[in-house]
Parts: sequence; C-alpha cells; structure tokens
Amino acid sequence: MTTEQTAPPTADSATTRPLNGEEYLESIRDGREVWIYGERVKDVTTHPAFRNSTRMVARQYDALHDKENYPSLQVPTDTGSGGYTHPFFKAPYTSNDLRESADAIAGFARLNYGWMGRSPDYKASFLATLGSNTDFYAPFDGNARRWYKEAQENCLYVNHAIVNPPIDRNRVGEDVENVNVHVVRETDAGLIVSGAKVVATASAFTHYNFIGSYQPVNSKGYSAIFMVPMAAKGVKLFCRPSYEYTAATVGSPFDYPLSSRLDENDAIFILDEVLVPWENVFAYEPEKANNFFAGSGFLPRAMMHGCVRLAVKFDFLCGLLLKGLDMTGTGDFRGVQTRVGELLNYRNLFWTCVDSMVNNPTTWSDGTAVPNVDACNTYRMMSSIAYPRAKEIFQQDLGSALIYQNSNAVDWKNAEMRPFLDQYVRGSGDRSGVDRIKIMKLIWDAIGTEFGGRHELYERNYSGNHEAVRLETLWGQNASGQTDKYRSFVDECLSEYDLDGWTAPDLISSDDVNVIKKRLGQN
Repeated sequence: MTTEQTAPPTADSATTRPLNGEEYLESIRDGREVWIYGERVKDVTTHPAFRNSTRMVARQYDALHDKENYPSLQVPTDTGSGGYTHPFFKAPYTSNDLRESADAIAGFARLNYGWMGRSPDYKASFLATLGSNTDFYAPFDGNARRWYKEAQENCLYVNHAIVNPPIDRNRVGEDVENVNVHVVRETDAGLIVSGAKVVATASAFTHYNFIGSYQPVNSKGYSAIFMVPMAAKGVKLFCRPSYEYTAATVGSPFDYPLSSRLDENDAIFILDEVLVPWENVFAYEPEKANNFFAGSGFLPRAMMHGCVRLAVKFDFLCGLLLKGLDMTGTGDFRGVQTRVGELLNYRNLFWTCVDSMVNNPTTWSDGTAVPNVDACNTYRMMSSIAYPRAKEIFQQDLGSALIYQNSNAVDWKNAEMRPFLDQYVRGSGDRSGVDRIKIMKLIWDAIGTEFGGRHELYERNYSGNHEAVRLETLWGQNASGQTDKYRSFVDECLSEYDLDGWTAPDLISSDDVNVIKKRLGQN
C-alpha cells in the first residue's frame, strides 16, 4: 500500500481468504505516520516499541488458516466470494450464529491470554452490522454494503476513536473547534477533516480507524462518521510510552512476559486536513450521528466481544492466583480460599453473561440476532467492579511475594548470586526459585507494572464511563417499558390489600383471630 491508498488490502485477487500472518505484517508496512520518543517510526513491524505485539496479532491471522487447531475460526462467507472468514464478521440471524461468533472470539482471545482487547475481530462488532442494518446508513448505504463485503472477506483490522480529547469537557464539543474532529470543508472528492480523538488503542497496528462521536453533536460539521486508512496523508499517531520497549531495554521476556509482547499501544489520534473520500463516509448529519450507537446495533455486539474476551482473561487470572498461592503455600487457608472462590465467581459471571447474550438474543425487523441487551449491560457495569476487585485479591493474598523478587533474568546466570537465589527465593513445596520467580513476575506484570495499571484503567472504562454504564441501563429500560413493568409488578402486590385487609378473593381474612381489632371492637 501507499500513503494515498483508500481501498482495503486484499489477501489475493479472489479475496477468498483472509490475510495470513506474514501478509498482515506486510500490509501495515505502508508509510503510516507513527511517532514515539521524538522520532517517526519507519516500520512498526520492526521497531522495538511494537514489533512483538504486531507478531502476536500475526499469530491470530495465522490461526485463521489453521483449520486443524482452530476449526471454530473459519466459516463460509456470505458475500458470494466462495471463501471463508471469522464468524464474527458475518451478520448473525440465529442464536447459533451468535454462539459461533462467541466461540471464535474466545479462540482469538486465548491466543493472547485475554490481554488484547482491540484484536482484529473486535471491530467486526460494527462491520457485521453493515450487511444487515444497511438502510440505517442511507444515503450512504452503498458504502455500508461495500465495507461489509470487503471487511468480511479480508478480516480487516479496524479500530475506532470516538471520544473527544479530555480538554474543555465543560464546553459543548463544537465550541472546542481547534481540538475536536470536524469537517473543515467539503469537496467533490470527499470531506476534509481535522481534529483529534481519544484513545486510539492498537491503531498503530490496524488497517483502518473508524471515526465517530460518543458525545452528542448539534452541528453537521461535527457529525461525520467515516473510515480512514492508517496510511492516509495527514493521519498522525502520537503514542504513549511503550511498555514493550521498556521491557526490551531493561528487562526480558522472563521479567515482563505480558508487556513485552501484548502492548496495544494507545495514542493521540490526529487528523490534519485529511481527505475522507465519500465512499468511506457512513453518516453526515447530527440526527444520524446521535442515534448511531442505538441505531447501528454496534454497542451490544461490542459488549459481547468485550465480555467474551474478559471471561477468557478471568480464566487466566484464576490460574495465575492459584499458581501464585501454590508458590507461597497459602492456598489452604480458609480466608484465602474464600477470595479464590470470589474470583472464580466473577469468572463464572462473565461466562454466564456470554451464554445469556447468545441464547436470549433480540431479533431485529430484518431478522438479525442482537446479543441480549440486559446481559450486555450487566457485563458493562460488573467489569468495572470485578476487575479492580480481582487486582485487590492478588494484592491481599500474595502480598510481599509480589515484590520479593530479584531484579532480572540475568541474575540467575551469575555464579555468585545463583546459590543464594536458589536457597532464599525458592517456592513452597520444594518448587525451584526460577519457577517461583517466573510465576511472580508474570503476576506482577499483570497487576503491578505500568502494563498492569493500564489494564485496570482499561477495564474500568472500556464499556463507558462509570456513570454512563449505569444510566444507559436505566434509560434503555425506561424506553422499552421495562421499568413500568417493574412498577406494575409492585402495584399487583399493592392491589391485594388495603386498610380493611385482603382484597384478593382467594385469601382468608384475619378478623377472626386479630386481637387488636377485637380490643378496639372493629371485628
């Protein structure tokens, strides 16, 4: 690809299969403008800040071609290509379709142990809606159909940036013109847009970025919803510090086994007079922009993806805690066991939410199966509660064991240090010091390093701010009439009695035994 390319990459001329790992890596060697530590990155696939994380993504693309080990990841396309795709990229019409998607999402997530939220299948939560709820995008419905086809056939890696920067949030978005994304002018070729968005997780690795607005908009200039190639002229990423780079320079895979290869670098996403061709626009009016999350069907699918991925992550966290307790010899303490049980119940909760999402879907007028919204909303709130609590459990029950560690893997190669390390940092039950430190460094990377801290922030805010995930449940059930049904349920109970006793004909009055009424002569 060149910096002027706007068409999606293709695996081959027939587009009968997705990209494989090497083809994916080649597809992002496209001259994109990524900046970190004061320099422009020439190639994200070779730069030490990104190279192993991109290869973990390539591992997922390779799995799409491994039918023996990952059979759940391949289903026939519905585009007429005669090829196959990841199930989540197809519009689902049955509970079984949703189950296939959930199983495939889990399969992808297990390849990175649940630690990469914005994997290539994530944005299929939106892209698959383009093939069923297409009329929503009129007059750009033709664009929706084209993107549905090309995204599905290639399993395109797309991220989104939909939140305005945390600057002047006390002002209406349109009043922060020099910061927020807006249309500078219209041309025959398309829209010229400028501004910034938050927070472009993993965008340095993706093919495209989807740009929309989570906040309400009032003017047309701020209402554009569109797709932009990462290599488009004027697209710039200013990255946060790279945990992968830090691990490579002062540590090793032994010391930072997660952050050294699973760092979805977050970035400031800047559009500097970027041309967005009309064929990449999905909406361009305030009403459509403000109704996008409800009207597109994107949100419930995104929450299903997030819940499956978090459930896989909790599988991993449960294993981490159990192995950590094995190393410290505290797994049989009653209090500790109660907290292990608590962590297991959080794990069970998220898998149960997944089951409800796929087994009890809502059917739209076009026949599309939408994941159960109530289960989605339960996940949205509980993820922000359960993840910080999980971190607290690790801190409570492993305590100083988390930092009773030597500095680096090279210490074990030092002949003077090794005998003391073998003696004084061994694990319980005659487990070796190397084995103990290996698991403790993995746990610390999960919860204590910058990488671990970032993941707590991510899970707290992934599905919306802490007020929105509660308010939107209330607003949604108000709109659907469910809250009225709850009130009516109570009214049913209230109607069965009054000051004089039971009004329900099948219940027996207590007048014959009520001593208070007898004393007052009210029988």
